[in-house]
Amino acid sequence: MKFVFDRDAMIKEIAIAQEVITNKSPLSILSNVLLIAENGELVIKATDSTVRFTTSVPVDIEEEGRTTVFCDKFMSILSSLPSGDVEFKQDELYSVTIKPINKKVKFQLKTQASDKFPEIGSSENVPFFEIAARDFKEMIKQTIFAVSHEIRNKTFMTGAYFIKKDDVLTMVATDGRRLSCVTKDALGVPDFPPAIIPTKVLASVLKNVSDEGNIQLSVIDKSIFIKFANVEFSSNLIEGQFPNYEKVIPQNLTTSFQVNKSDLESALKRTSIMADKEINKIMFKITSGVLSIVSPETANGAAEEEIPCRYDGKDISMALNFIYVSEPLKVIDAENIVFNFNVDETFADNLVVTKAIIVKPETSSDYLHVIMPLK
Repeated sequence: MKFVFDRDAMIKEIAIAQEVITNKSPLSILSNVLLIAENGELVIKATDSTVRFTTSVPVDIEEEGRTTVFCDKFMSILSSLPSGDVEFKQDELYSVTIKPINKKVKFQLKTQASDKFPEIGSSENVPFFEIAARDFKEMIKQTIFAVSHEIRNKTFMTGAYFIKKDDVLTMVATDGRRLSCVTKDALGVPDFPPAIIPTKVLASVLKNVSDEGNIQLSVIDKSIFIKFANVEFSSNLIEGQFPNYEKVIPQNLTTSFQVNKSDLESALKRTSIMADKEINKIMFKITSGVLSIVSPETANGAAEEEIPCRYDGKDISMALNFIYVSEPLKVIDAENIVFNFNVDETFADNLVVTKAIIVKPETSSDYLHVIMPLK
């Protein structure tokens, strides 16, 4: 096996493979990338047994063949080399030499036999459909942060729910205390079974797909396939019954206030410095024309900041997890943000928000974020 490749082109693809591979032990075949040199190109494959990645780069092949190399070490070698052509040559069954053309440096890297690498199924006969890459990236961006990362939570919360209903595509994520939902037009998209997609594959797509053009998707046999450019991802889907998210989104909300996104982000960043990092609690106190953001007093002190808001009514207070407010702000593309809610009027002089709040941009949009107040 012997071929010459462009260092910069190879680094781009191996970097994606690194995102997929989680086991860093050089003794595990899952820490390796599979390299197949044939038909004028190098096919690169990586997997963590759940998420699978395949790509190809053009190379000059002198001898066809296949092998696997430890991904992290291969990436470190490539990163140390200057731009230009690099020769990859298999010296013996379990060793390869890597050296840049016209440079007096070479590396010898141990390998493992390619027949030990797990089979990554082909998508040759999989029925794909296309959607705009920009739309799919937006769906991921608006939901991925709301997925649960707590092991004790049910597995269905550890992925994003993807469904087509009528002519609408919807992606939803929740950790049980907040929910993010985004919809896109599905005109021309064929029906497919609802899917709970692991965040790992969604994060890789979000990072690596261009805003331009379309991507190809297929949901079939408890798997999802995603193709764009010269890259293909596939992943097992998360099993389980996703909750009825439509019932979680509150309706008929009668009260709201509007605030400048930049003002709110800056104030949250400052006041949260003094918040108790175990519960992340801050208070919103809304009066006519003013939003006061208060970090309740702890052993270290307290903080308070006032910013203008568009509101004219009785005084209202709500206790919130500041992370659940700040994370949606990072992905909401608008100058002004609206908070919609109902108030508990048990105490006429002290209106309190105790039920779900919707956070969304001032202008109409296809996404929203639901957060539950703290007690």
